Amino acid sequence: MNREAERLRSFSRRTLLIGAGQLAVFGALAGRLYYLQVVAADQYALLADENRINHRLLAPARGVVRDRNGVPLAGNRPTYRVLVIPEQAEDVAATLEAVGQLIPLAPERVAEVMAEANRHRAFVPITIRDDLAWWELSRIAVHAPELPGVALDSALLRDYPLRDVTAHVVGYVGPVAESELDGDPLLELPEFRIGKNGIEKTYEPILRGRAGISRYEVNALGREIKQLYRQDGEPGADLSLTIDLELQRHVHRRLAKEASASAVVLDVHGGEVLALGSVPAFDPGAFGNGLSRDIWQALTTDPRAPLMNKAIAGQYPPGSTFKMIVALAALEAGVASPDSKVHCPGHLRFGSHTFHCWKRGGHGDLALVDAITQSCDVYFYHLARKVGVDPIAAMSRRFGLGARLGIELPGERAGLVPDKAWKLAALGARWHEGETLVVGIGQGFLQATPLQLAVMAARVATGRVVVPSLVRGQAAQSGEAATGPAPPIGVSDWALSFVRRGMFEVVNGERGTARAQRLPFADAAMAGKTGTSQVRRISRSERASGLRKNEEKPWEERDHALFVAFAPYHEPRYALAVVVEHGGSGSTTAAPIARDIMTKVLELDPARPRPALSAGGSHPEQAGGPADPA
Repeated sequence: MNREAERLRSFSRRTLLIGAGQLAVFGALAGRLYYLQVVAADQYALLADENRINHRLLAPARGVVRDRNGVPLAGNRPTYRVLVIPEQAEDVAATLEAVGQLIPLAPERVAEVMAEANRHRAFVPITIRDDLAWWELSRIAVHAPELPGVALDSALLRDYPLRDVTAHVVGYVGPVAESELDGDPLLELPEFRIGKNGIEKTYEPILRGRAGISRYEVNALGREIKQLYRQDGEPGADLSLTIDLELQRHVHRRLAKEASASAVVLDVHGGEVLALGSVPAFDPGAFGNGLSRDIWQALTTDPRAPLMNKAIAGQYPPGSTFKMIVALAALEAGVASPDSKVHCPGHLRFGSHTFHCWKRGGHGDLALVDAITQSCDVYFYHLARKVGVDPIAAMSRRFGLGARLGIELPGERAGLVPDKAWKLAALGARWHEGETLVVGIGQGFLQATPLQLAVMAARVATGRVVVPSLVRGQAAQSGEAATGPAPPIGVSDWALSFVRRGMFEVVNGERGTARAQRLPFADAAMAGKTGTSQVRRISRSERASGLRKNEEKPWEERDHALFVAFAPYHEPRYALAVVVEHGGSGSTTAAPIARDIMTKVLELDPARPRPALSAGGSHPEQAGGPADPA
């Protein structure tokens, strides 16, 4: 009996424990159910909604690029495109054929659309063609009932109204490459475009803006049912450039008469670039959807290099435009005086070599100003030999040569200013004194860009470290404090005055190499310097057999023509440089272009009264004449 009672009590305890355990389990389940259905109901309801809501990024409007007067150089224009939705088209190939009968449709684009249709889900829209003309849009709209699966859509297309006139300044946009993905989800949108060159590339983060967002209700397959929410993106910031569009047009039009040329115009006080031209150029709008293979090959194989911005990336021997630097180096080093004369018989014997002057008969006895005026090579052979290559190189760098100037464009090149240390490091050879003579007339290893030459002219005109800029309000945009006038360049006004006088006589003197290019104003004169740089060295046998004229040579063997200048002479405000590739003589090719450009610059100057033309369109106290070929 006792044993039976004990068994009963043990069974009751086990039953109680099991029951308690079951109660705890069911209690936990009930608590969890309460948490899910009551406490966390809103959170899980949102998650359920997220499963049926699709988020889509909306590309913002790109910032507008304007000239200094507010005229758009790059903007956005509304455009229409035609799409196909494969699941709604009975036969995609037949639909594309029908569309091709209404509007032009390249066969390669048809193949691309078919490939995309095979890669994506059937409900994903595919662009057949964008930037439809109005008549194309109308034809598609009229025949819409006969085109199942075809839809019209609107978008913003990057627009370059000036086309090749500002192509090298503004640049262009194009499809995003995989290497350009930086974590911004905007860049992953198939139809998003990013800056590839020019200002578009340099200021991409500013011009891009921020993405908007839209939310669509979708079904289990991901097909959109309806739009639930939309917030447009934040447009990119606008940019104001220092470029004057009217002047830029004039520069481009004037340069376009040459096969390949470039020019830069600066305000010497603030360094603002008023015009920057390079020809031939290209249509930046053609890059929006990527160029065809034929067009790309034509652009990249053209010997005139239309894709290169020659104003900042073209590197040329500066020729006789460099003689001002040699003169300044000699004057500052005290190895020559403005009154010291050199006799020029037309050549200089140095060792076993003969160094020739451009004027075969020679210039006779010349002092510094006359040597600059007539661009005597023999005078500067002597001067360079006296001062040496290292002081010349040091002076060159003060005037902006041999280093990038930091203009807000990609692709700027540094040029080259050689010295003894450079040759030893780069070529493993020591410097020869004969090479110093060659540097003295701006030839040899020397290389400079048109931008550097314009900056050199601006620094000669002002005696200050002028730095070029292309975007207005840079200090305000970057948050930096506004800077005052540019610091002095560290060269005496005494030395600069003789060089400036020589440049004045080049254009306005009776024997100046550009005396035919005086400005047509009675109240303003231009100071300048011609330059002609050899593309290839002339051998002794060629010289002995008689030199060919430039026009008798193949285009690619002709000399480069250069000219640098500033104006007005007494109160300098503007500086420029012109380089004509294989243009021949600086005085006959580059100087007339510079004269026309500077004339336009002064006509547009708002600080000057309407310029008074002198009688006959020349300086009233001087007579014109044929220019020398220096």
